[in-house]
Order: sequence, then C-alpha cells, then structure tokens
Amino acid sequence: MLTPLLSADWTFVVENLPYLFGGIVLTIALTAASILLGFLAGFPAGTVEVYGGRYASGAVENVGVVLRGTPIVVILLFAYFGTPIESAFVAAVLGLGLRSGAYQSQIFRGAIQSIDEGQMEAARAVGMSRFEAIRHVVVPQALRRSIPGFQNEFTIVLKDTSVAFAIGLSELLTRSNDLFVQNTNAVLEVILFASAVYFVLTFATNRTLDYVGNVFAIPTGDST
Repeated sequence: MLTPLLSADWTFVVENLPYLFGGIVLTIALTAASILLGFLAGFPAGTVEVYGGRYASGAVENVGVVLRGTPIVVILLFAYFGTPIESAFVAAVLGLGLRSGAYQSQIFRGAIQSIDEGQMEAARAVGMSRFEAIRHVVVPQALRRSIPGFQNEFTIVLKDTSVAFAIGLSELLTRSNDLFVQNTNAVLEVILFASAVYFVLTFATNRTLDYVGNVFAIPTGDST
C-alpha cells in the first residue's frame, strides 16, 4: 500500500524552503560554472583533436579518455583532497568542469568534422589563412551544430552536481537528504520536491537551447 502524501509532511517541506532554496542556488551556480569551464576547456580541445598535429592531438585525446573513463566521484575526491584547493565549491567546479570538458571536446570535434572540407578549401582560395578559415568559417557553423549535444551535456552536469556531497558541498540533494533524515515521515515529499526542481531546471534550459538552436540554425538553402 502506498504511503499517502500528508499535508503535514508538505508543511514540513514548505517550512524548510529557505534551506532548500540555498541548495537550489548552489546547484545552479555549480552547474553554470562547470558548464562554462567545460566549454573553455572542451572547445579548444576538440579543435586541437581535429586540426592539431600528431602529438598535440594525441595528448589531448589521451587526457580526454582518462577523464571520461574515471568515475566523477573519484575526480571530485582527488580535486578536493589531492590538491591544495581548500574550497569545496572550487574543487567541485574544477572536477565537474574538466570532466564536462572531456565530453564537450567530443561534441565539438564531431561538429567541426561535420563541416564540409570544401568550405575550408574555398576560404583558403579567397586568401584566408588556415587560422582565419577555422575561426570565421568552420567555428561559427560548428558551434551551431553542437547545440543538441550541448543540451544533453547540460543535463548530465546538472545531475552530476549531486555527487558533490562526497566532498561536503551542500547542494540541493544533500540538503534534501538532511531534511528527510530529520523527518522520516516526509521522505517522499522532499524527494518529490527535489525531483521537480531538477525537472524544471532541465526543461527550462533545454527549451531555451531549442530556441537558440532554431534562431541560429544553419540555412539549408531550400526554398518554399
């Protein structure tokens, strides 16, 4: 028999909304900072994998394989306890960001490789240097084509922020756990509230990126 959702238990959740709100803010900040760091690391890494020399692309690829193959909790524990970093938030951003960068590099690598090589040749033919052709012709199109993959990566990073409890960071899920430890009768209500927050954050961001993707979509050249 399912346990009914009692109004008294929801009252407990409502009374602790300020505490939960602090976790929501921390989760959003952690996600945004990690995604940004991942982009700053992942986009250059993806570009190097495509256009870098043998040794540069090989080194970047190997680092990415290590980061993608290591459990996120291990990366966070190393970032916090294995480095001089004293801030749990900074360590979490570093760990989540570098892990995201390893995945984003593959998103951008695939997007760059999807651009027809003839466009690079055409840019060189009109006098552009290789760097100028990459910057002005390839990169703008690759960024547009990477939006769908970037949506998926955002969702993954948002959920991975919950692992930050391992280094003592009080994000949303950690604070939710604190509450239902205090009141075991309200476990379901607290979990439902936290799940709803994650859903709203994910849904809102995905719809925003859908809109951005439609606005900046590469014209197909078809006429109606």
